[in-house]
Amino acid sequence: MTEHSRLAGQTLWDLIDARVAATPDAVLAVDETGRRVTFAEYAEAAERAAAGFAAMGIGEGSVVTWQLPTWIESLVLVAALSRLGAVQNPVLPIYREREVAFVTAQASARLLVVPSEWRGFDFEAMATPIAAANDGCSVLVVDRQLPDGDPSTLTPVAPSADAIRWLFYTSGTTADPKGARHTDASIAAVAAAMGDRMACSADDRSALVFPFTHIGGITWLFTALQFGCSLILMEAFHPTETPEVLSRNDVTLAGSGTPFHMAYLAAQKAASAPIFPSVRGFPGGGAPKPPQLVHDIREAFGAPVLSGYGLTEAPILTMASIADGDDELARSEGKPMPGVEIRLVRPDGVVAGPGEEGEIRAKAPQLMKGYLDSSLDADAFDADGYFRTGDLGRFDDEGNVIITGRLKDIIIRKGENISAKELEDMLFRHPAIADVAVIGLPDAASGERACAVVQTAPGADPITFEAMVDYLRTEGLMVQKLPEQIEHVDVIPRNPAGKILKQDLRARYAD
Repeated sequence: MTEHSRLAGQTLWDLIDARVAATPDAVLAVDETGRRVTFAEYAEAAERAAAGFAAMGIGEGSVVTWQLPTWIESLVLVAALSRLGAVQNPVLPIYREREVAFVTAQASARLLVVPSEWRGFDFEAMATPIAAANDGCSVLVVDRQLPDGDPSTLTPVAPSADAIRWLFYTSGTTADPKGARHTDASIAAVAAAMGDRMACSADDRSALVFPFTHIGGITWLFTALQFGCSLILMEAFHPTETPEVLSRNDVTLAGSGTPFHMAYLAAQKAASAPIFPSVRGFPGGGAPKPPQLVHDIREAFGAPVLSGYGLTEAPILTMASIADGDDELARSEGKPMPGVEIRLVRPDGVVAGPGEEGEIRAKAPQLMKGYLDSSLDADAFDADGYFRTGDLGRFDDEGNVIITGRLKDIIIRKGENISAKELEDMLFRHPAIADVAVIGLPDAASGERACAVVQTAPGADPITFEAMVDYLRTEGLMVQKLPEQIEHVDVIPRNPAGKILKQDLRARYAD
């Protein structure tokens, strides 16, 4: 597919205008209840919501932190805030008091948008004191009902593709989340490249069944507007219900990563007929993929796994193509996207030669414009302006990138980053723990699981798994970061410089 097969437009609202002009009655999104919204209906709803937000004082440059499930209203919210030129700070629904309070304060949010209660958690009760602690910040509770106003009261759109419009937070390797500053242009660039690699068209129906607040969710909205494809939404992924919803809506692109693909494979094995008869690709990323899974998916569905590699700071730097062979797809994360420059740097600072491993560093159209906390930028970029991913990799003979390891001490579970340091810092404060190391161990279902290796304090009883979990919960840690395993050792192994020998611990407990 050439670039002429998709709509141009560097800002989100440019794309909405262009798409409504091109295919107003085509379906943008359908959710699990069967509710549908066309591109024209989407634009109309967005303008009404924009007028409602404007009446609340939201306008150009206003920072809005929002934490909503993957709802049609969430898509409308994004467009409404874009229409006003607001700065959006989407927050994953799994974030709790500690993370939401931090990002809301650092971003200087004027508005915190949450559901009242969702999946058993009271978001309104969490948000109210957070907003009260930040001058000028208020809470808006949205339960599938956005503010409403008269679109005729809106001022003309003043698009700026290079203005900071997005603050995406990532846990990374630090205890505090890091806010990556993005523009509409950076998201549009990666969305277009992703759609080209997958040969997206208006006939596609793509699964958006992960948190829409993730940068990948916003990217898919841009892609849908660029290529005219439809999105199949589910407010939360479910291993048996999601495949049924995707089947009912005749999915063609069934994303979005290893845990999802394993669920689809299990559903197909339990079925007596093809569950996704029109599927032509399984986009993925965010978590390690077992090479065998690529071959299993091909055998079960006759379609390829199209994985990509990237970070919140620089999404989808590489991605597989629909034309790649299964061996390439299984062993690599695809080739660099258009405009992406990747440099592999050895530990001695020398650029790696052919076949050599090195840290992946990148310049790219989709690269962030630095962190909100600019003091983090010095370590994030090298002297030549390349972003240091902290990941290790090498190129194969076809130019694909193969990820070989990580410099960063993070655990990637179901596509989300867990900071080992954050867990260690919390656990180290427990009176029964003298020393602790948190490591990532291979897990077939989630990519990695978090294991706490604990050295018991003198005179104390070893902490149990249940006691550890209860303690971390009381410390305000989100459920998705809780370790799934605990091991006890007499002494945490360290080298002469004091660095924990995590590779030894991983080798010991990997099985």
